[in-house]
Amino acid sequence: MCTAIKRFATITIYGILLSGCIPSGKPVSPFAMTNELVVITVVHTDNFYIDSEGHYSGITYDLVNEFAAEIGLEIRFIIMSRIESALAALQQHQAHFAIGLDIPDNQDSRFILGPVYLHTHHQIAFNASRFEPRDIQQLVGKLVEVPVGSTHEYQLQKMKMKVPGLAWTAVAQSSEALLTKLENGEIDYTVADSFHIKKANHFYPKVRGAFELDVSASRWIFPKYTEKLLIDRVNEFFERIEQEGVLGQLLDSYNGPYHQLSPGDIYFFKNKIHSRLPDLKQYFFQAARITGIDWRLLAALAYQESHWNPKARSPTGVSGIMMLTRETARRMGIKNLTDSRRNILAGARYLKLLKEKLPESVSEPDRTWIALAAYNQGYGRVIDARTLAKRFNLNPDLWIDLKKMLPLLNRQHYAEEIQYGHARGDEAVTLTNSVRAYYEILKRVTTEDS
Repeated sequence: MCTAIKRFATITIYGILLSGCIPSGKPVSPFAMTNELVVITVVHTDNFYIDSEGHYSGITYDLVNEFAAEIGLEIRFIIMSRIESALAALQQHQAHFAIGLDIPDNQDSRFILGPVYLHTHHQIAFNASRFEPRDIQQLVGKLVEVPVGSTHEYQLQKMKMKVPGLAWTAVAQSSEALLTKLENGEIDYTVADSFHIKKANHFYPKVRGAFELDVSASRWIFPKYTEKLLIDRVNEFFERIEQEGVLGQLLDSYNGPYHQLSPGDIYFFKNKIHSRLPDLKQYFFQAARITGIDWRLLAALAYQESHWNPKARSPTGVSGIMMLTRETARRMGIKNLTDSRRNILAGARYLKLLKEKLPESVSEPDRTWIALAAYNQGYGRVIDARTLAKRFNLNPDLWIDLKKMLPLLNRQHYAEEIQYGHARGDEAVTLTNSVRAYYEILKRVTTEDS
């Protein structure tokens, strides 16, 4: 999660709403007179959900928290079971705005729509060991499940107008849970955000995306007669976070790791988790205790570098689990690069050194991602990329901007104008993205302590 988005909200969940009832009571206080921001949503939405630790999470949740922190208000969430009920409550001004909802085509005029911050691609998900559907007609007669009251159910309702025989079961489960059922062969198809299908494929190799149903725009939705003051503040907020790179940073924090690995990469990595990682864990644990870096990040970096092979060696002379150069090994005080314990500790200490060298203006997690790029190509190459970022009016402290500049170091036109010259900057981007992806997988299958 980007550093700018680290706010906490007061969460109120009305249990009665989970049955689809409209909240009772008076309309919310006007924005200019309230001490809390009331936000309504539905229980099953891909960008506002409960994470593996039981906390509310998601891009939309983080955006609302950032906005509330900016205007100095607490947040109260009203969570309902169906889109129709949530929109009806919003029309009655039971909330200041709604998130995670799709508006039926004939109801646009009943609300005010905020700025678009994300486009969601609704895709049919299937099990790769079975038949891949080519169109919606091929779902007829199959076992299809979608989260009850979700945007995905709404998409199927629209499709049923074209294919009357289409049927599905709406269940009180999240898209993630349904993708798990799809992997296990318990259902034939579901509908999910294309990003969540890609993410699921990192953990469930049989899950695939077929054809796309529709694309919807994620935005906040306001009652028709919302005060101009609130609309203006929201517009100013989204303009600011886009200009400052906060929105891009947030989207990258959720989406960035899941576009690098192939199914083959994931398959071999999971095999190595069982065959090679157990013998090395103690060394990663020790390095984590000494450097304060999550052992799973160190393990992900080591796998990207050597596939956890202590005898790995490249034509350029780097070697060992962490693929250290002889110069780096000398600086870190080790001589035997095939000694796994010493090699891992040296690589961890070197990564920590690179993180500490970065300017104070670079915050986490960007500090870690940029340090990984420096680990691959050297700190000087990061300095050159930062110089180019400033030239192009980008933010050199953000990974999403710096990773656009690193490949330019490979072009002669730019290499002649920077301090350290030509470099394979695209390789640094590939390494960083791959390490992030492996790290996410390790976080899913292990804990920070074991």
